This record gives sequence, structure tokens and C-alpha cells, in this order.
Amino acid sequence: MPNAPQPRDAAPRPQAPVRRRLGNGRNGQAAGGRGARAHTGAADRNGFRDLRIVGVHKSFGESKVLHGVDLSIESGRTLSLLGPSGCGKTTLMRIVSGLEAADRGEVHVGERLLAGPGVHTAPESRRIGLLGQERSLFPHLSVGANAAYGLGRSSDRATRVREVLDMVDLAGFEKRMPDSLSGGQQQRVAIARALAPRPRMLLLDEPFQALDVHLRLELQAEVRTLLAALGATAVIVTHDQDEAFVMGDEVAVMQEGHIRQRGTPSEVYGHPASPWVASFVGDANFIPGLGSGATVATPLGSLATCCPVSGEVAVLVRPSHLRLDAPAEDQRDTAAVGQVEAMRFYGPATECRVQIGGDILLARSDRMPSVRVGDDVALSYTGPPAVAYPASAMAGLRRNGRQRHPERPNPAP
Repeated sequence: MPNAPQPRDAAPRPQAPVRRRLGNGRNGQAAGGRGARAHTGAADRNGFRDLRIVGVHKSFGESKVLHGVDLSIESGRTLSLLGPSGCGKTTLMRIVSGLEAADRGEVHVGERLLAGPGVHTAPESRRIGLLGQERSLFPHLSVGANAAYGLGRSSDRATRVREVLDMVDLAGFEKRMPDSLSGGQQQRVAIARALAPRPRMLLLDEPFQALDVHLRLELQAEVRTLLAALGATAVIVTHDQDEAFVMGDEVAVMQEGHIRQRGTPSEVYGHPASPWVASFVGDANFIPGLGSGATVATPLGSLATCCPVSGEVAVLVRPSHLRLDAPAEDQRDTAAVGQVEAMRFYGPATECRVQIGGDILLARSDRMPSVRVGDDVALSYTGPPAVAYPASAMAGLRRNGRQRHPERPNPAP
């Protein structure tokens, strides 16, 4: 995610710059050094637990929002809950935190049942740290007082405030006021406040949405390092695919109140469970093919597939897996000839829209192609064994602004 608008089919877990040492040792050691061990000890004291959601249903009036959701997260792991606006992800997390009551289902943190038949533990008794879209610091309270807000009259209040501010690289800021801090520093105070009561798990709902792009990148990397050093159990709720891949050990993709796929970022990106998931987690071309076991015949030639296929299929082709060259006679069996319809430049990446017959395909490269709009080009597939779906799976696929569907191309820029 560079500062310029970024095409969304880059490889999972893009690298983001790390500003200094949020979550590392006092002298900036890496996560495996002395500082990480110190924070691991803090994690033991905080007592992070696993999360288990079983068969959760939720409706608002006649609108069904959650359809029997099952989801579990092991202690010490971070899960990105990814989905478009309105899919139910925030409602699910409000149920976990106790701010909403499920119609049916159970929520467990560790061995404790927080919600279920006849059980609804109050939010303040769940020991779940919350960090929302807004930092919501109290402007009239100092940084130390904000960090201490959830500690009540705890005897180790001052010590704990110093601990959590040191965790987020704000040691010595106790007497500063929120309006004297940068946006990133304010976000760190909010994280410290969530950590102060030693929660059993953390819920972060679009925590970086209000920040500018550069600061968002820095904090994503820093918070990811901190969560790992703490051994925290955490859920990051986001609609941003890049953020989900950067932040999560695993990603759960949600649509219309259902979990559609769960896996590591590379699994979800590389082997999406459906055309909808494929198009939501990155730009996607779908080209027609005829499957025959381990290969599929396509307009780009015969491609190897990751799983045996037969009959009419739709083949997923990521834009970065298409290579553009000047047409040559010896490419007839491995490439398709088309015409460049439009080009766009995104810093290190170049995006070309190529028309092949009645289809429009998107190709993206980190090298500057020696072609111009109107040129004939040869397109060839350079990716891993392809993912193919039954042609019937394409029926009713909704466009989301990132999908490239060969039968209904996006308008040229």
C-alpha cells in the first residue's frame, strides 16, 4: 500500500515501514530479543485466552444479519475479520464484547461462557480490550489518566500505567495532554488504555481508518509487532484487504452474515474458496476454460491447474500473473494476442487493460512495458497452477469495484 493509490492484487502481507520499536525492547531489540522476552512475561500476567464463537445468530427486526456464525481463535494469535461494509463483522464483534446480545449461540473466552442460553455477561466484566474507529481519548485528562481509565482504584495503578505506556513507546508522556500529541501518538494512548486492565483478548474495529496513509502503514506494522510480542489474542475488524493481510496470522472473510473462508493470508489470496472471495481480496480476471484433469484449455493457452477440473470452468488469473510482450510467431500456443486499450501508472507498477476478442483483461507489472495504447501485445500466463471454478459459480457474482469480469469489463479509465 504505497502512498499513491495502490492496485489491489499485490502479494499478501505487503511490507510496511517500521517506525521505531513499538512492542520491541527498550533499546529497540527485535521481537526475538530481550525486549520481546520482557513483553512475553507481561503477556503471562495479562492472561490472554482463546476465543470461541458457536452458532451465533442475530437479526434486527426483519433483517437477518448473522447466520449461525462459528469462529475460533487460539490464544496468542491475531485474526483479521475481513468483509465489505454491512456484512455483519462489526455486529459479531459487538456481540463478543457484550454491547449486543445474540439471538442464539454462544461466546466463550478461555473456559468462561460469556454469552449463551440464559447467560449475558456485562461488557465491563468480560475483560475484553476494545479499540474502535475513533480513539475517543478524554481531552481533559492527561495521557496517564487516559491510560489508567479502566483500572479503577487498583493498587498498582501508577506502575501499570508506566508499563503500558512503555509498551507503546510513550514512556514519560504521563503528564502530556491529548491535544499535544500527534494522531499516531493518540492512537498509541488508546492502545495503552485497552491493554491496561490486562484483558483476556483485544478487539480492534477499523483502528487505523481515521489516519493518513503513511501513518496508517507505520502503525499497522508497529501494532502487529506489539501484538506478537505480547502474545495477545486479537481480532482486527477491517474492510481493507491489504490491512487484513498485514495484521492477521489468519484471515476470515465474511459475506452477508457468513464466514466464507478462513486461512493464512497466502491461502486466502492464492486459493480463494469462491469467485466472490477471489474478487474481494484482490483484482481478478476470470477467463473461460475447458477443464480436462490437471489442465484447462483457455484463451491464454493450456494452463496447469491446482486441482483436477472437468467441463466448463472460470479460471482465476491475477493481473500480476499476466505478461505482456510484443507478438511473436513462436508464442501462438502459449499466449493470446490482444490490443492495449488503456494504461495507468502506480509508482512502481504499470497497469494495462488489454482487449482479447470480446474480453477485457487487466495485466499489471513492476517493470515498465514497452507498449502504448493501441499496440498489439501477446499475453501469457506466468503464475502458479491456476484456480478454476465451475462456470455455474460465476452466476450472480456481484461486482465490488476490484473484480475484472471478462463478460462485463469495467469502463476504461
